[in-house]
Amino acid sequence: MNLHQIVADEAAKAFVAADIGGSPVVLQPAKNADFGDFQINGVMGAAKQLKQNPRELAQKVADALAESQVIESAEVAGPGFINLRLRAEFLAQNIQTALHSEHLGVTSAAQPKTVVIDYSSPNLAKEMHVGHLRSSIIGDSISRVLEFLGNKVVRQNHVGDWGTQFGMLVAYMVEQQQDNAEFELSDLEQFYRAAKVRFDESPEFADTAREYVVKLQGGDEHVLALWKQFVQISLTHAQNVYNTLGLKLTPEDVSGESRYNDDLQPVVDDLTAKGLAVDSDGAKVVFLDEFKNKEGEPAAFIVQKKGGGFLYASTDLACIRYRVGRLKGNRLLYVVDTRQALHFDQLFTTSRKAGYLPENVEAQFIGFGTMMGKDGKPFKTRSGDTVKLVDLLSEAVDRATTLVKSKNPDLSAEEAVKIGQTVGIGAVKYADLSKNRTSDYVFDWESMLSFEGNTAPYLQYAYTRVQSVFRRAGEWNNNAQLILTEPLEKQLAVELLKFEDVLNNVAETSYPHYLAAYLYQVATLFSRFYEACPIIKAEGEVRETRLQLAKLTGDTLKQGLELLGIETLEVM
Repeated sequence: MNLHQIVADEAAKAFVAADIGGSPVVLQPAKNADFGDFQINGVMGAAKQLKQNPRELAQKVADALAESQVIESAEVAGPGFINLRLRAEFLAQNIQTALHSEHLGVTSAAQPKTVVIDYSSPNLAKEMHVGHLRSSIIGDSISRVLEFLGNKVVRQNHVGDWGTQFGMLVAYMVEQQQDNAEFELSDLEQFYRAAKVRFDESPEFADTAREYVVKLQGGDEHVLALWKQFVQISLTHAQNVYNTLGLKLTPEDVSGESRYNDDLQPVVDDLTAKGLAVDSDGAKVVFLDEFKNKEGEPAAFIVQKKGGGFLYASTDLACIRYRVGRLKGNRLLYVVDTRQALHFDQLFTTSRKAGYLPENVEAQFIGFGTMMGKDGKPFKTRSGDTVKLVDLLSEAVDRATTLVKSKNPDLSAEEAVKIGQTVGIGAVKYADLSKNRTSDYVFDWESMLSFEGNTAPYLQYAYTRVQSVFRRAGEWNNNAQLILTEPLEKQLAVELLKFEDVLNNVAETSYPHYLAAYLYQVATLFSRFYEACPIIKAEGEVRETRLQLAKLTGDTLKQGLELLGIETLEVM
């Protein structure tokens, strides 16, 4: 249910009854639950326009809410705020609806969209490193939420599988296979470095590599077969990381730069024919007045280099044509490092001018900051090298397993490893997703693996705590009438019914940390409820009511964490 909208609609009716129907209702969750569940803030602005006393006008609105089937009480506070408290019967009815709903009472989007979301996007010449983590898990979470709300989601892993460096890599692969028939490409990073050294030190090898580039671009069957072999090995490395992270990305979602190769020249020709791309020092350039520099000169968006070569801009334009024309996307999301913001602004502007992005298609840049070390610099190994993602995840699992064993020494080695895997991977993902994606954040093992505070282990443990209640409860009736009487029962019920509001907010803004903050609030409230309102020892309707609240809490935590891409455990 869309709780915020239901309450806002009630407030809007009261505004009409108080003769201020043209004023917008400003509704927000109450800052202090002791005073109410929601607060209306829009009366003061209306009072200023109508030249009336804000408290007197607020009282008229409050009086008009007296007959509401949703609002139990409306109290005027301060200079004209109205604190609202929801009816227990309304809450109880919707809690039961959510409990017996497949989607916990969350309704599907009224107008579902086809969302094409671009995320992860590693360069296949190297192994994935920590720089690929944020795009991968942020994109995965956003895609899960959009899908849960009924949208058609098309995942696109736009990998770097084309370009001059692949001539060097294919040439080096051929050389290694000639020297060693048993050669296997097991370490991409080491292979790339060795190939680069060979390229820099041997003019003969460099010439061979350049010949391979020409043959590759010309469609030579033998070179293409070698290129495909290298790409497949690289993709296998990436897919292993995705599987460890529990991402929904599959090999079918891979859409390499090579896919758009045949459309690059047609794009440039089309831009030229439309008068958008012009010759400038031998290159083809789109000059954008929307991005003038201090001297008033338009920005140069280069779509073809001098000599005929293409750039990221060329590929990205062809990519938009594909996603709108072939994939029928009407919302395009790009989950990319914030440092690429200007490129995408210029890309979208050019695409609008060219007609590749019709007015009915949204294109959004979903930027994210950098993962930092405790020293305030980008996260590196002690030797200063880039951290391989596979090594980071392995260390997370090892640390979590050690922690789990120390807290529960009776666990078998197999159980400890299983729990350590879930806790470790979840901790790394949640530490990222719980932060505002546009900000840099400090990577800290101790804080992310803590069982206290806003962490994955805390939320995973909160879920297992709920499950332990039902292991002890025995038989119970999840159809029993809910009787909400205690303040914490009502407060928990209100919070649980906000789930759809939060998901809609994440879907609209692409900020997963809103969901993380909500789940932490639910877990914290349940902990307070659990301590103050005995569940197992309660009797009759009180016991059944509290068990139903506990059940919906557990379901909400499990579903919410799943939408963040984090697994739960029945026992920890």
